[in-house]
Amino acid sequence: MSATRQVKFYQVGSHAAGNRLLAPELRSDQADPGRSNALTSGHRACQGCGEALGARYVLDAAQRASGGKVIAVNATGCLEVFSTPYPETSWQLPWLHSLFGNAPAVAAGVAAALRAKGLTDVRVVGQGGDGGTVDIGLGCLSGMFERNDDVLYVCYDNEAYMNTGVQRSGATPPTARTATTQAVGTEPGAPFGQGKSLPLIAMAHEIPYVATATVAGLRDLEAKVHRAMQLRGARYLHVLVPCPLGWGTASCDTVRIARLAEQSGLFPVFEARDGEVTDVTPIRRRVPVEDYLRPQKRYAHLFEPEPRTDVIARLQRAADRNIARFGLLAQDQAREEVSS
Repeated sequence: MSATRQVKFYQVGSHAAGNRLLAPELRSDQADPGRSNALTSGHRACQGCGEALGARYVLDAAQRASGGKVIAVNATGCLEVFSTPYPETSWQLPWLHSLFGNAPAVAAGVAAALRAKGLTDVRVVGQGGDGGTVDIGLGCLSGMFERNDDVLYVCYDNEAYMNTGVQRSGATPPTARTATTQAVGTEPGAPFGQGKSLPLIAMAHEIPYVATATVAGLRDLEAKVHRAMQLRGARYLHVLVPCPLGWGTASCDTVRIARLAEQSGLFPVFEARDGEVTDVTPIRRRVPVEDYLRPQKRYAHLFEPEPRTDVIARLQRAADRNIARFGLLAQDQAREEVSS
């Protein structure tokens, strides 16, 4: 069963839909004027920062799902740096900063302390970027999964170490240019065959809940947070959050780029329970990977001075493999592609 509740939109033929005609119970958490604004204005994120957007969506939904009883534990990274320049803070909930690599362990400790005090209605959310999650904090996160600690851990994936100068992380995709994977040589950018899929690693632990989402799908993201907060034990949410600085995109295009990642098949959006995929978000309008790559300067070397059609084709095969693996095409669209 999909986490997202089906909603009938009223702007036929358009992907844009407001909430004005929806019943209050169908409106998004962000449409609620009484939302918690867990990450409020005044922080120092870059213009168009996908991570700031994702964190606000996630924590506002978590606050709503828990009746405002959430403690957030934050790894070192962009989110911590731009939100809490000492002695200021943009957080409007109990918030704890830990080291780069131990946020899952600290979050597990907070959950254990709450359990010991009998405060089982207070929920814990751990969060960090892809560097602190996929690389430096992987051991602590695996331990949290193995013990089935009662924590929802959220990775905001911008596919590199952005606040330290855009170095490659384990989540950096192949061919992307970073400060440590320069666009030089016969195979420029990040190499193929390296990196890891943290959602699949989390699924291998057979924890109660694993899901992926992007900042382009507000309702889907909020629904998955609500679903995760209904459960107990270790839960993992992986959110794609484009970074205009590191990806070389216009600040106004953050949501569009996230949507193209989903529609190209390069970022599959799905849910899993106890190690098994239970639902996927079908691609509404499939696009070639070139549509996703071309607006990003980190892939400019694939198009200039000569198009690297061989490399683009290899990335297209990776997207096609995701689409086949997760069944991302709606049945009618799959039939159209077969017949064409």
